[in-house]
Amino acid sequence: MATAVIMPRQGQSVESCLITKWHKSVGERINAGDVLFSYETDKAAFEEEAKIDGVLLAVFYREGEDVKCLTNVCVIGEPGEDFSGFNPNEAHVDKIGVKADERTPVAASGSVFAPVPASPDNGGSVKISPRARALAERSGVVAEHAIPTGPGGRVITRDIEALIADSRLAPASKKSDITGSCVTETGIGGMAAASKAQTETLPAPVDLHKASPGVDGEFEIITLSGIRRTIAKYMSESLLNSAQVTLNTSFDASDVLEFRNKIKTVGGILNLPPVSVTDIIVYAVSRTLAAHKSLNAHFLEDNNMKIFKDAHIGVAVDTPRGLLVPTIFGASRMTLLEISAEAKRLYSMCEQGSISPDLLRGASFTISNLGALGIESFTPILNPPQTGILGVCALIERRRDGKIYQAMGLSLTFDHRALDGADASRFLKDLIIRLENFSAFTALGG
Repeated sequence: MATAVIMPRQGQSVESCLITKWHKSVGERINAGDVLFSYETDKAAFEEEAKIDGVLLAVFYREGEDVKCLTNVCVIGEPGEDFSGFNPNEAHVDKIGVKADERTPVAASGSVFAPVPASPDNGGSVKISPRARALAERSGVVAEHAIPTGPGGRVITRDIEALIADSRLAPASKKSDITGSCVTETGIGGMAAASKAQTETLPAPVDLHKASPGVDGEFEIITLSGIRRTIAKYMSESLLNSAQVTLNTSFDASDVLEFRNKIKTVGGILNLPPVSVTDIIVYAVSRTLAAHKSLNAHFLEDNNMKIFKDAHIGVAVDTPRGLLVPTIFGASRMTLLEISAEAKRLYSMCEQGSISPDLLRGASFTISNLGALGIESFTPILNPPQTGILGVCALIERRRDGKIYQAMGLSLTFDHRALDGADASRFLKDLIIRLENFSAFTALGG
C-alpha cells in the first residue's frame, strides 16, 4: 500500500524546513532505514529515513524548496499504485508552479514535476520574489523570461541567476536595434544590447563563473548552506539594529584552574565527572546576572525590556555544519555538575546534527569561548534580542607583585540601548570577584 512520507516537525517553534538534498530518485527501490532526503531548519540539519520498504513512487518537492512541517514530501509504495491522493498540491495547483494538466509522474528520472515558463498573474506581472526582482533589475534581464522553480510558479533568485548565465553566454553575433531612445531587447532573457552605433556587434561574452588566466587565477564558487545563510542574516541584522559596545578585561584564573584540576584529580575516587572552564564560566555568570538584570534580558522592538527571573545561558558551539548556540535553561537553578552534564548533552546533539530547534532559542545571555583557539581578545556579536554576550579568551602569563600568574581575558559586548558602560563594567567586576575566588564561592553555595 502506498505510504506518504511527511516533513517532520523538529520542535514546536519550527513551521517549515528546507529540502537540501534528495538521496533517492523516483523509481528507485527503497529499504527501511535508507536516507531519503536531507533537510534543514534555520539552525540545524537532519536526514529523513524511510520507515518501510518499497519503491519511491513520487517526489512532491525539489531541492531548495521550503516545505511546511507535516506536509507530504514523497510517497513509497509498489509500481502501479495510485498516489494522487497524497499530492499536497492537488488542491493548490499554484504551489509548485505548473498547471494541473501539465503535472506528470516520472518513472525513474528524478523530478515528478516539469517546470514551465512563468506566466503573468492577474496583475499582469510575473510572480517573483523581492530578491529575485531586485537581482533581475540590477542585471538587466527580463524576469518574465525566467523559468520558475519556486513554489506557486514563483520566480526565485536561482531562476534569475540561470537567466543571467544564459545571457552571458549569448552568441557574439547578437545585435541590438536602437531607434532614438528606445531599445529593442534582442539578447537571451530579454537583456538589452547597448551600442554606440545603431547596430553593433556585441563583444565576446564573459562567463564570470570561470577564472580569467593571469587575473584572478583559479577559484571556486560555492553555495552557502542554510545554516550559514541564517548566521549571515542574523549577524548582519544584529549589527544594524542595535548599539553594540565591547569591554575587554582579564582576571587571575589561578583559582579556576586549580579547582578544575582538583575535580579532575579526585573525580575517579569520588565518581565525579570532569568539568570544563566553560562550565565554570556558565555557573559564575548565571549567578552574577541575578544582580544585573539589564543583561539578563531581551530588548524588545517597542522599547520595552523583558527581564528574566532565571538565567538561561546560550553557549556557542562550533560544529561541522556551522555555529550553533544551544540553551542551558534555568542555569541559575542548577549545580555546577548539573550545568556540566546538560552542556555535554547539548554539545553532543549539536555535533550529531540532531538537536531540536527549540533548544537553540530562548537564551537570555550568551557565552562564546574562543580561548582554546588562542584568541586573546575579540568582539562577540550580540544574539538579538539579548542585551549581552560574553567572550572568553585564551590564558596569558602575566606578572603581579613579582609573581607570574595565568590571566584569562573576557570580552563583554552589550547593547548600549539597554544599559550604560558603567552598568556593564559593574557586571564584569562582580563576575571577576566570583571567578578569582571560585573555590570559596562554590563552597559557600554561591
